[in-house]
Amino acid sequence: MRYEQVSTNQARESLLSTHTVLRNTYLLLGLTLIFSSLMTYLAIISNARPMGIIMMLIGTYGLMFGTMKCRNSGWGLVLCFAFTGFMGFTLGPLVNYYLHSDGGTNIVMSALGSTGLVFFGLSAINLITRKDFGFLGNFLFVGTFVLIAMMIVGIFTHIPLFHLLLSAAFALFSALAILFETSQIINGGQRNYIMATITLYVSIFNIFVSLLSIFGGSRR
Repeated sequence: MRYEQVSTNQARESLLSTHTVLRNTYLLLGLTLIFSSLMTYLAIISNARPMGIIMMLIGTYGLMFGTMKCRNSGWGLVLCFAFTGFMGFTLGPLVNYYLHSDGGTNIVMSALGSTGLVFFGLSAINLITRKDFGFLGNFLFVGTFVLIAMMIVGIFTHIPLFHLLLSAAFALFSALAILFETSQIINGGQRNYIMATITLYVSIFNIFVSLLSIFGGSRR
């Protein structure tokens, strides 16, 4: 009888912990998306130039690594906002480019709306079905190296169809990453809401950029 009571208490505590992580993740994700959007707008109105590849890599991976190291402290929150703000600012020149192209406003709004639908749709699937998508972990691991290889080929290839294929691959990979990460939160595999937020943010960012490329490329 006592064993059953302990098991019930543990299950209740686990469920409460899952709800806490899920709530904190979506709250922080919403705040970082707002902050990132403001930084994108700032880059657009200031007509910011695209960053060099070295500066981009140092800023992106430096802030991401810092966030991972400080994920269990208050500095993790600060670095999380720094990372998403930096990513938002780097997005400004790209969005500005599309806004000043033919039909650019429709391209940006279509990519933004589609990104929102994909994210909320995939999140709803996880929240409603509560299915464990942990099996996607191995696929995502292998897919990372495949995407890296495709990116290297893309540097030396100027075939529009290949770049559209690369964008589609990034969008699919990021969609599966959202399924996987949300499933990890719901099923107790992810207990750190800062890292969950970073993963979901990067996935949303990649989907938006990929759809910009797909919609922009298809219209040209």
